[in-house]
Amino acid sequence: MPAVTEDEAYVDPADYSRAEVNAPLTAEQKTGFYREMLRIRRFEQVALKYYNQGAMGGFLHLYIGQEAVAVGTVSLLGKDDHVITAYRDHGHALAVGMGMNECMAELFGKATGCSRGKGGSMHFFAPDKNYWGGHGIVGGQTPLGLGLAYALKYKGAKGCALCYLGDGAVNQGAYHESLNLAALWKLPVIYIIENNKYSMGTTIDRSSAMRNCLAERADGYGIVWDIANGEDLYEVRAKTANAMRRAHEESLPTVLEVDTYRYYGHSVADANAKKYRSADEIERYKNHHDPIRLWKKRMVEEGVFTETDAEAIDEEVKAETNAAAAFALESEAPAPETIFEDVYWEVDNNTEAGSTGRHFFGD
Repeated sequence: MPAVTEDEAYVDPADYSRAEVNAPLTAEQKTGFYREMLRIRRFEQVALKYYNQGAMGGFLHLYIGQEAVAVGTVSLLGKDDHVITAYRDHGHALAVGMGMNECMAELFGKATGCSRGKGGSMHFFAPDKNYWGGHGIVGGQTPLGLGLAYALKYKGAKGCALCYLGDGAVNQGAYHESLNLAALWKLPVIYIIENNKYSMGTTIDRSSAMRNCLAERADGYGIVWDIANGEDLYEVRAKTANAMRRAHEESLPTVLEVDTYRYYGHSVADANAKKYRSADEIERYKNHHDPIRLWKKRMVEEGVFTETDAEAIDEEVKAETNAAAAFALESEAPAPETIFEDVYWEVDNNTEAGSTGRHFFGD
């Protein structure tokens, strides 16, 4: 089965800037990527601040360090492309265009949140943006991503489903069952493994049996796979574009493993985050592998913007994030009488689908 080796995947980054999908990018678009990565970073930092103050309940899985993955992949989506992810979902939500106010309010459990305060950190949804969550069951989103791809093929739409999962989820049975059906039925699903190396608190070499990489397991299902450097937005876009072309033109699945890193623990409640990783390792990634720092350096070198421009963008983003936190703090909590609402949209709105169970396939 066509695949790539690790050596082939990590070539000169300049090659990816000249890739077909990247060469036409304008300065405005490249600056936009920087802004979007910063928006995710600052959103997460403010969320961490209020979580530590006790203003939020539940879990908080931060995306800090992985921003280029969400921004790079989502930047390629068209009208018939869909996204579904796991519980580390804030970055993807902001990347698809969800507003900071609705996302921050959801973390605070407020009625103005994207899930009306009933979902919390792990359950951001925006069906109007083809964004289907946000799922707390490890690997549980993988058959749902398969279902999105099935619906696209059934309806004859030229699109694909990007289904994100962590390195720890690749050992779940549901993921392998999904790969089997994706190959059998030739479905346009792209499984994106965000390999941040620690699957909760266990190093990848102690949790997953493999020869070279996790994506290589796709060979067993006859599925094309690839690996990408998650520090480089150019490479993420180039590798994702290849997978999307395969999905759009041939209705074939892909497994794309993206090498990335999270600076904080599995969740903020992870008390051992600094015990299974050394402080030197974390600092090394922050100083030498940070996707935002590397993209800014690249943009300054390319003459896209200056350091002063970058600082101005950061100040704007900080203001937006602080305003979102103020909005969330001022918002009302859900009213007790709404507890049975928002369980299922079709039922809540008394649609035909709600009474018959016919949704995607009702036409």
